[in-house]
Amino acid sequence: MAWWKAWIEQEGVTVKSSSHFNPDPDAETLYKAMKGIGEWASAALPPLLKTPSPQPWKQGHSRCIPAGTNEQAIIDVLTRRSNAQRQQIAKSFKAQFGKDLTETLKSELSGKFERLIVALMYPPYRYEAKELHDAMKGLGTKEGVIIEILASRTKKQLQEIMKAYEEDYGSSLEEDIQADTSGYLERILVCLLQGSRDDVSGFVDPGLALQDAQDLHAAGEKIRGTDEMKFITILCTRSATHLLRVFEEYEKIANKSIEDSIKSETHGSLEEAMLTVGKSSDVHFSGHRAYHGAGAGTRDGTLIRNIVSRSEIDLNLIKCHFKKMYGKTLSSMIMEDTSGDYKNALLNLVGSDP
Repeated sequence: MAWWKAWIEQEGVTVKSSSHFNPDPDAETLYKAMKGIGEWASAALPPLLKTPSPQPWKQGHSRCIPAGTNEQAIIDVLTRRSNAQRQQIAKSFKAQFGKDLTETLKSELSGKFERLIVALMYPPYRYEAKELHDAMKGLGTKEGVIIEILASRTKKQLQEIMKAYEEDYGSSLEEDIQADTSGYLERILVCLLQGSRDDVSGFVDPGLALQDAQDLHAAGEKIRGTDEMKFITILCTRSATHLLRVFEEYEKIANKSIEDSIKSETHGSLEEAMLTVGKSSDVHFSGHRAYHGAGAGTRDGTLIRNIVSRSEIDLNLIKCHFKKMYGKTLSSMIMEDTSGDYKNALLNLVGSDP
């Protein structure tokens, strides 16, 4: 079934490698799109021609004088190349112009558009390591970001994220999480970091699924008080496909969903953690996150993180589930709730509607 898995993964991708790719022209396009080249070009022309004009081309002169940064050129290159190709473009940019591409982009762009474009330039695991580090630094820990990332990654991905985190920040991700959290939340995050939920085979033991459902019911609904560790153990050590079967069996036993039970038996950050782990067992979860990123009062960090991190994995599948869940497309939600270059870049990454 390896061919089927590969086909499904390819169908899920919205950003693919560009054919006939050459990083050198792309690097030159990006260089010319930014202000430095405009300053250089205008310096070589008579002073009169340095006067700002709404027209990018001056009649009678073959040289183009960009009016500031050409954001659309940046969008056209970076949203239509795979992450691996973007890394090659960055190397070519430094070799040709002696500048770091990501730092140059930061100096030329601003706001949400800058945040999105810079996110695209990080290698995948380093991007997630940065998001985790940012979630733990400063005042208050953004538990939702940590839970979201850890609950939706495979064991191999988690290992790569931990490696990137230690290389970039000189400390252990697990130790930093332990220092920043406590109690049951700390336990659930450390459990998730072990990657025990990963199961590439997709095999589900119906008997074990039924037993787990009964154990969850006994731990929450049938006894006085909640056995949090039983919930944590099952949610953090069973595969996504197994948990889907467990939740089906649970609903038959309890006559209510696992989500409703978690809400009634827990609260605060532990409730959020358990709900996130449970929902991450299904691609619907990513649709749910995308909705809360693109909906009213956009949570731009969530939106950017999910679109950037899933665009080369399963964003097409998420888009289909998003439409089923909310009756509108992800791109239409983005168009309603974002604007300008930020909106255009997001729409390029999301691709055509299902």
